[in-house]
Amino acid sequence: MLYLDHAATSPVRPEVRAAMEPYLTAVFGNPASHHTAGETAARALEDARTRVARVFGARVGDVVFTGGGTEANNLAVKGITLAALASGRRRVVVSPIEHESIRESAAYLARFHGVTVAMPAVDGTGRIGPDALDTVLTDDTAVVSVGHANNEIGTVQDIPALREVVRARRVPLHVDAVQSAGWLPLHDLDADAVSIAGHKLGAPKGTGALVVRGRLPLEPLLHGGGQERGRRSGTVDVAGAVGLATALELAEHERAAAAARAAEATARFIAEVTRRVPDATLTGHPAHRLPATASFTIAGVSGEAVLLELERRGVISSSGSACAAGSDEPSPVLLACGISPEVAQTAVRFTFGRTALPADAPERLAALVAEAVDAVRG
Repeated sequence: MLYLDHAATSPVRPEVRAAMEPYLTAVFGNPASHHTAGETAARALEDARTRVARVFGARVGDVVFTGGGTEANNLAVKGITLAALASGRRRVVVSPIEHESIRESAAYLARFHGVTVAMPAVDGTGRIGPDALDTVLTDDTAVVSVGHANNEIGTVQDIPALREVVRARRVPLHVDAVQSAGWLPLHDLDADAVSIAGHKLGAPKGTGALVVRGRLPLEPLLHGGGQERGRRSGTVDVAGAVGLATALELAEHERAAAAARAAEATARFIAEVTRRVPDATLTGHPAHRLPATASFTIAGVSGEAVLLELERRGVISSSGSACAAGSDEPSPVLLACGISPEVAQTAVRFTFGRTALPADAPERLAALVAEAVDAVRG
């Protein structure tokens, strides 16, 4: 079985399991406890925090460990906005192609806190133009949230250009880097808050972090004992934090080589699918895209049916965001890019991992895609 759904999740790396093991067994203390066992755990937690901060080029105190990317995104969008309400900032700007955790956080704020949600238009490749963003910014904007790279189509945003527009308005910028971490540099994002998720990097599910500029007001969503410097109460998962830090460091160390390998294999795969399946159209930006993502619409077939045929042939892939699995509705991302609902239902997505593939894998995979499409068409 060949797994090509790494944008949904990746397996836990052996090095990460080994790093976590002591904190799941012998070193089990609560890091908030003032005794030897607790202090040992606390040292491990702060070491993990330091390692994550180093990858981002951030201060150690800026790192907030969370229970995954969704929680980190919720904490950023809701936490920054709720803290800004007292100053009269009641507008949230998110694009229509953001992850569900961003869009639903904004929708929650609109329903229960009277916040206005504004969405800049994206072009046909899923990119937000600086002018489109500037058009929806106002003096009462609390936060702008932008995904560094889209989880369905792989389009990478021009963060420096968007950041310039946002900073000119003195508005905090949150960047969702869940998909880009390990593939693109994180240290030069220079955003006010950045989210990552461990399970995209080889750490367990349920691990993540929000790196948030220390002086930025942030209302906690979880209240209790005031852990994580009052920004996220609850006993911190020390093993998870160690696993996240280990996976992030490994991914950053390997990033350039892994991205080059993936980009070369993905380019060959895209070329072969386009050649073998005439109705296949690549979605997302042709150049500004994640190196390991290839997403197509295939006119005249059901994307889900193609995926079933591929699985019969030993290939696991997806139709888009795993967080929207089970929905019969066409992808909001593809609709925002101007793709019709009928064509959006034909989407299939292939996302490669960081390890090298066999030399002929892209061509063999493309041949299997063509077989699966032919089988669906009968």
